[in-house]
Amino acid sequence: MTEAFIIDFAMESMKTTLLVSAPMLGFGLVTGLVVSIFQAVTSIQELTLTFIPKILAVFLALLLFFPWLLHVLLSFTSKILIHFPDYIQ
Repeated sequence: MTEAFIIDFAMESMKTTLLVSAPMLGFGLVTGLVVSIFQAVTSIQELTLTFIPKILAVFLALLLFFPWLLHVLLSFTSKILIHFPDYIQ
């Protein structure tokens, strides 16, 4: 196990983490922005108005992107398991 391998493995892990979390974070960000603009325009300062739409948006993103997320995670996991004998040497 060399330093290059460890750095490459860490970069691949971080890339997979970012790919998996990006759709939910993006939907939450856009929803939060829309709700904030709505609150500023209407002068409504209700705290629950900010959380409920974000939760629903993240859940919707999870439902929409679940097949792709599953494919990315299974690909990463299979790559790790296939090359496991190479890792322990």
